[in-house]
Amino acid sequence: MSSHFQSDLSLPLIHQGKVRDIYDIDHQYMLIVASDRLSAFDVIFEQPIAGKGKILTEIANFWFDKTKHIVQNHLTTISLDEVLKADEAEMLSGRAIVVKKLKPLPIEAVVRGYIIGSGWKEYQGSQSVCGIALPANLRLAERLEKPIFTPSSKAAVGEHDANISFEEVETLIGANLAKQVKDASLKIYSFASKLALEKGIIIADTKFEFGLDSSSQLTLMDEVLTPDSSRFWSLSDYIPGTSPKSFDKQIIRDYLETLDWNKAPPAPIIPQKIMSQAARKYKDIQSILCS
Repeated sequence: MSSHFQSDLSLPLIHQGKVRDIYDIDHQYMLIVASDRLSAFDVIFEQPIAGKGKILTEIANFWFDKTKHIVQNHLTTISLDEVLKADEAEMLSGRAIVVKKLKPLPIEAVVRGYIIGSGWKEYQGSQSVCGIALPANLRLAERLEKPIFTPSSKAAVGEHDANISFEEVETLIGANLAKQVKDASLKIYSFASKLALEKGIIIADTKFEFGLDSSSQLTLMDEVLTPDSSRFWSLSDYIPGTSPKSFDKQIIRDYLETLDWNKAPPAPIIPQKIMSQAARKYKDIQSILCS
């Protein structure tokens, strides 16, 4: 199996997620490897998206740097050569980072600036999202008057995340920390949205993950504002009331929705043409955002 799909290193493997592999370095640091694995509807597919790991890493590092004035993040200045064998460091160049170990918070911090996806489905049923009442007669993909914080539970691999209310977040992590997470998430989204709009890109929604460092300080972790964690649209193509094309794996999701598949393993085989089109979307948003 390709090393770009699954890494096999001399370091101890801590966890294998949907896309990332995490390895232990010592009591302070760990290594995160971004693979080319495809995950859709919380199911991992056998087919990789070529070059995805490097693209995700470059975009995430770009945003970690741009948003560090808002909240600290897990990045370090430790190079791969300092923690890996020479051949391993070369193999993982551009798609692995050494990060601080944190205590992860058990929520996904989702921010929505537009009504789409699971938020649209929930709105159609209750005219609200995660307990937040929204105006009547919103159209699909319409811009919200102001961004909303709509957290979800953090599901295990193979299971589905579930939207939860802010009150449930307070119960899970405490009122003070819940407010910190909400405020930081909305600030990052607002800052990044303005920067992306200058490049002709709408960030429709996104999700962040946070942890606590050894001093119990809130820290941004995992990935940030990548095509896997965000919905990017072209401003020039945006028309409220229609489902905009996304710079991500949406083309794959759309194909899967046409199948008689229960969104549980085993994953179906996706035509190579669609996989190639998805890979192009990832490359396109990388060149637009990181230029």
